[in-house]
Amino acid sequence: MDEKKHKENIDGEILRLAVPAFFALVAEPLFLLTDAMIVGRLGTEHQAGLTIAGQAMATLVGCCVFLAYATTAAVARQTGAGRLREATRQGVDGIWLALLLGTAIALVGIPLSPDIVGLLGESTYATEYLRVALLGTPGMLVVLAGTGVLRGLQNGRFPLQVSLAMFAANLVLNVLFVLVFGWGIAGSAWGTVTAQTGGALVYLGAVVRLARKHGSGLRPDLRGLRAAATSGFALVVRTVTLQATLVLSTRAAAQQGADTAAAYGISSRIWLLSAFLLDAVAIAGQSLLGRHLGAGDVARARAVTRRMLWWGLGAACAFGGVLLVTRAWIPPLFDADPAVADLLTRALVVVALIQPLGGLVFVLDGVLIGAGDMRYLAWAGVVTLVAFAPVVWLVSGLGIVALWASLGWWMFVRLVTLGVRARSGRWLVTGAVR
Repeated sequence: MDEKKHKENIDGEILRLAVPAFFALVAEPLFLLTDAMIVGRLGTEHQAGLTIAGQAMATLVGCCVFLAYATTAAVARQTGAGRLREATRQGVDGIWLALLLGTAIALVGIPLSPDIVGLLGESTYATEYLRVALLGTPGMLVVLAGTGVLRGLQNGRFPLQVSLAMFAANLVLNVLFVLVFGWGIAGSAWGTVTAQTGGALVYLGAVVRLARKHGSGLRPDLRGLRAAATSGFALVVRTVTLQATLVLSTRAAAQQGADTAAAYGISSRIWLLSAFLLDAVAIAGQSLLGRHLGAGDVARARAVTRRMLWWGLGAACAFGGVLLVTRAWIPPLFDADPAVADLLTRALVVVALIQPLGGLVFVLDGVLIGAGDMRYLAWAGVVTLVAFAPVVWLVSGLGIVALWASLGWWMFVRLVTLGVRARSGRWLVTGAVR
């Protein structure tokens, strides 16, 4: 009975953070899905352009995801150790770093938009979208950092509320700018930029209130900025390897023509939706593992890890099953041409079948991030990229099913590298600072 209550208590902890994290995370792929549905009314070439530009933005901003993940882990450790003033100070440093990085990316990226798009596949529409979308980079990164602060403090509800508001604003503005005002694909970008900037302002207000409550300063601290950047460097390497994988697969799809690029773009957004479902459990892991290790409770950290792996596997199998059953109903949602619809339906079979791998991979990734095991994650990312690159090159001319199969291989290699580390126990380091 005590064991049953213990599991129920852990499940309650996981759900308290994972459920709001899922709905907050799902807003991001829903941004892209609603954009795709609206832009799809403009034609296949516009849809392909959105695929290319969307991957470019995901790569540029994804390299800065450490602003959320590293901040969550660091703030959670301080929270577990009972040091709320230090926890909030780290959050403030993360916000300043987000503003600086976001501004730098926008200033460099806008004039280089045609060159960035050219790396993935030529598209005038992609360049048009990317030039506008880059204006929202500072806001996007502030949202990442602000989300990390709140989750590190074990508050999952606030990020959920902000994400839902941003999604609603993005939907309304995209319909207005694209379909009513007739701004084309640039209108979709303007809608997203406006929604993200509004969300960033909300997070800024929340972090300022927390800093004042716990007596933390608001001015940028050079030492804190340097520490935040240094701690996040290994995560940058890890994220760059992940984004490089997606860039290689997007390029392989684009080289096979507009139909394949459009079908891959839609299927990758659906895969991203499932990834965020699984990442919700991983984010719960980041918060809980950081807190328990910060408090020195290794036994609790192990127990939480075991339960999250079951949760991740169950959620992945459920999503995969639903996708297999409903895959024929998805192409009409995007107003896909018959050729695109046929490719998409076939691709979704593979996307569904690789879900169980993702269920374990995302949880293990979140556990190691929460434990602050960033250096190992960086090396593991390099190994998986090296294993993936020749495979995607070999299958690049074999169609969209082979392309998704290569991504399944990538997930399998990730599972092996992360599983080996998890079994070793070397990531279980206690204390306020790893």
